Amino acid sequence: MAEHAQEALFRPVRAGNAFEETVERLMQSIRLGVVAPGERLPSERDLATRLGVSRVTVREAIRSLQENHYVESRRGRYGGTFVNEVLPKSAPAKDFGDLHDVLTLRRVLETGAAETAAGRSLGPAERRGLRARLEEASTSTLAEYRRKDSRLHLAIAEVTGSAALTAAVAESRMRANELLDHIPLLEPNLAHSNAQHERIIASILDGDPVAARQAMAEHLDGTASLLRGFLSV
Repeated sequence: MAEHAQEALFRPVRAGNAFEETVERLMQSIRLGVVAPGERLPSERDLATRLGVSRVTVREAIRSLQENHYVESRRGRYGGTFVNEVLPKSAPAKDFGDLHDVLTLRRVLETGAAETAAGRSLGPAERRGLRARLEEASTSTLAEYRRKDSRLHLAIAEVTGSAALTAAVAESRMRANELLDHIPLLEPNLAHSNAQHERIIASILDGDPVAARQAMAEHLDGTASLLRGFLSV
């Protein structure tokens, strides 16, 4: 049974968000008890092969979980990466509401906003504003990241010219941030997010609605993977 469960969880991930989906799969294996407290995860090489990612990606994912006290690494003949006997406590599932509902609404609203923004003829002030919000998010500290990230996403909605859409994105982002506050900030994810932000804004400024929508969808999928990994039961 355990072998079949591991096969189901440790299957190839999609290329767009390899780090985030690797974290999601590892967290699922821990939270579902497929790898129980005190048990050893498959080796980095084995995980990389099964998940279809590089060993560097696996190592970064394991390091992130180690820094947040889900696993520990042991050296020596019987070493490896082991699930901690005592895991961090999660907030009750009821506190999260309907995770699928939050993520679905956010995806519909924000991919649509990016596509619409890219389809408009933006003025100089709007273009400067997007670049400024992008720079602020890219250079923010960890403590400020969520706020600056939110401001960038809101700026994209604002340049659609729709006050109703901007209000809807703001409300959706409030719900998403309540969930994001329950999971750790992972530096590899933030670096990846910043690169995705660059592609989203470049697509909007280039006037490419299809690319803007695709880039935003990939970006939101990465965040969704982390939220499901840390919060789903």
